[in-house]
Amino acid sequence: MNPLMRRGTLAVLIIAAKFVLPVSAQESSDVSRKVLVQTRAVYPTLARSMNIRGTVKLQAQVAPNGTVKKIDVLGGHPLLTQSAVTAVGHWKFEPGPHETKEAVEIKFDPQ
Repeated sequence: MNPLMRRGTLAVLIIAAKFVLPVSAQESSDVSRKVLVQTRAVYPTLARSMNIRGTVKLQAQVAPNGTVKKIDVLGGHPLLTQSAVTAVGHWKFEPGPHETKEAVEIKFDPQ
C-alpha cells in the first residue's frame, strides 16, 4: 500500500471512530456549589488513537447566577484540556450569594 493510501485509510478510520466509539470521559468535581447541568467531555479522537489518558484539573469561576464565567487550566495533557474546558464551560451550577471558584477534575480513559 502506498503512503498516500495509508494516510487516507488512517483519516477515514479516525473520522469513523469519532462517530462510532463511545465517549468515556468522566467528570467529577469537588465543588462547594451543586452542579445542576453537567455536559460530558468529548474524548478527543487524536488522544484516543494515541491511547492518551489522564485527568485534567480546572478551576471554574462561577457567577452568582450559576453560569461559568472563566476557566483556568491547572493541569492535564494538552490534547485533553480543550475538550475539558469546553465541557465545563457549558455547566450550570446552583445560584449562590456571590461569585465562587470551583475545583473540577475531568478524567479521560480510552477504555
